[in-house]
Amino acid sequence: MQSVHLTIVYIYDIIYNGIIKFIFMPNNNLEGEMYIMAIKYKIDIIAELKSAGYSTYKLRKDKLLGEATIQKIRNNETISWENISIICKLLNCQPGDLVAYSPNELQS
Repeated sequence: MQSVHLTIVYIYDIIYNGIIKFIFMPNNNLEGEMYIMAIKYKIDIIAELKSAGYSTYKLRKDKLLGEATIQKIRNNETISWENISIICKLLNCQPGDLVAYSPNELQS
């Protein structure tokens, strides 16, 4: 059985209807079909942080999250795993509590 190796074709995120999509294509057929992996936030992270006692002012003042990261969360854009780890620590949760994965879609 031959395995398929995927290469990231587009490094940047594509935002569409609040769903973050990453474009992948098979190595052996760059003009072939595109595989799209969609990840979206399951909760309103800013609201959850606020209810846990972390206002955006406190997050910035205590240097827990930067303004750029807070804006990315507000705009449903991806953030780093380091920032997800910080949020999980503050909210005492797992990454799966924050984001949801939608099965791969195939587009030609």
